[in-house]
Amino acid sequence: MEIVMYTDGSSRGNPGPGGYGVILMAGDKRKELSGGFRKTTNNRMELLAVIIGLEALKKPNMQVTVYSDSQYVVKAVKEGWLKKWIATNFAGGKKNPDLWLRYHQVSLQHQVKFVWVKGHADNPFNNRCDVLATTAADGKHLLVDEGYEQGAG
Repeated sequence: MEIVMYTDGSSRGNPGPGGYGVILMAGDKRKELSGGFRKTTNNRMELLAVIIGLEALKKPNMQVTVYSDSQYVVKAVKEGWLKKWIATNFAGGKKNPDLWLRYHQVSLQHQVKFVWVKGHADNPFNNRCDVLATTAADGKHLLVDEGYEQGAG
């Protein structure tokens, strides 16, 4: 069974309070995930949304299509940037190595493909993820993005 995943990230101020939103769909089942952080960046939240979605899958070796409006995330994977970054140990100050390595590990457990979608357009699932992400960023009891606050982002 194919898993369809929509993701979005948000940051108020970039850096600032941020959040992610995920919709996972398989057949007639749908699950929404979100979380907020007190200080982070938009790119970190875009990437974390994908990671959280993949980590939520209970079975290995799933076929997953990820729909994201983040060119940063989609191009890093589809155009091979991530492979180069890993091979060079993120030389040249590449950002977010903590999250990229976490993504890489979880992605090895599945067959993941990415599709870029235009953000803030007419895609109801992308728009819903935006609401989840921004609502999480605006919430109370925000988590600490330790990777960002320790200088990874």
